[in-house]
Amino acid sequence: MKKVLLIEDNQDVRENTAEILELENYKVITAENGKTGVSKAYKFVPDIILCDIMMPELDGYGVFERVSKNTKTSAIPFIFLTAKSEKSDMRKGMNLGADDYLTKPFEEEELLGAIKSRLKKNSFLKRKFSKSIKGINEFLKEASEYLNLEDLSKDRSLQKYKDKETIFTEGKIAHRLFFVHSGTVKTYRSTESGKEFVTGIFRPGDFIGQLSLLGDNKTYIETATVLGEAEVYEVPKVDFIKLLYGNKEVSNKFIGMISNNMIHLQQQLVDMAFATVRQRTAKALLELDTKGMMKDERHVGISIPREDFAGIIGTATETAIRMLTEFRNEGLIGVEKGRKLVLFDKESLKEIAEFG
Repeated sequence: MKKVLLIEDNQDVRENTAEILELENYKVITAENGKTGVSKAYKFVPDIILCDIMMPELDGYGVFERVSKNTKTSAIPFIFLTAKSEKSDMRKGMNLGADDYLTKPFEEEELLGAIKSRLKKNSFLKRKFSKSIKGINEFLKEASEYLNLEDLSKDRSLQKYKDKETIFTEGKIAHRLFFVHSGTVKTYRSTESGKEFVTGIFRPGDFIGQLSLLGDNKTYIETATVLGEAEVYEVPKVDFIKLLYGNKEVSNKFIGMISNNMIHLQQQLVDMAFATVRQRTAKALLELDTKGMMKDERHVGISIPREDFAGIIGTATETAIRMLTEFRNEGLIGVEKGRKLVLFDKESLKEIAEFG
């Protein structure tokens, strides 16, 4: 049962409104003034707050300000109730960040509709979506409803790519965001000397291409190719822009989904600058293992071209091969049929990654 906090100094309005809500199976908590309302908001943490604007001692704006600053109540949907129809009152309330307003006297359907709508939107903002095709489609569908858009999850299909096939190319027009459903994808940038600098290895659940769609970027800043086979889900740039800039709350949720691990990317760049080749090799092997790319009892592993591995650690192919040979001679790793790497001593690799 959803809890509604009703803050209203007019006894008739308060009692009539409470009765309407109770008949709709809401648990109603009432307060006759702003100070009492704030206290009850902190105590009961309702699912939604309905608050009159014009009240003695502490008006509706003051109530909103206080509950917005408290971590327990800051995310609660807030609807202003006002007997005035002046646009300035409505505009002030919305500018403060309120979710909606109702002008008294309001119809029963109008009241219930506003509450239902705000509770549904708040439920969307609180919900966690899985990084899967199902989760993304659910997010797109609910985000579309939140933004009053046509369903963005319609007409979406998986694209299949073969080994070494290119998904997008550095310098080409950036027109889509990509989600890796299955397989492995490598992204890289070309250096002035024509070599590849590997910028990432992506597995199911990862997004790619997002940085190319941001700001003034009009072209892809790197190339993405497939290692083995992969299935990729595409989101057009026009939909990406709607989700990113259409609404602050939706944008924050969307960014959380597509950001992957930017902190890890920053650490990679630091490693390139300061870690030894031996450290970078150990870190790369451990990272590939966490992505399920090493052969073990749970994963079949994949064959990683040595030039790709060299790009990951930012060194020449010959140097990468030499480091892998050293690790194999030390009994830290093994190489099985199909050039699949196996980690024999993860603890020693972790020590090398940290201390060199």
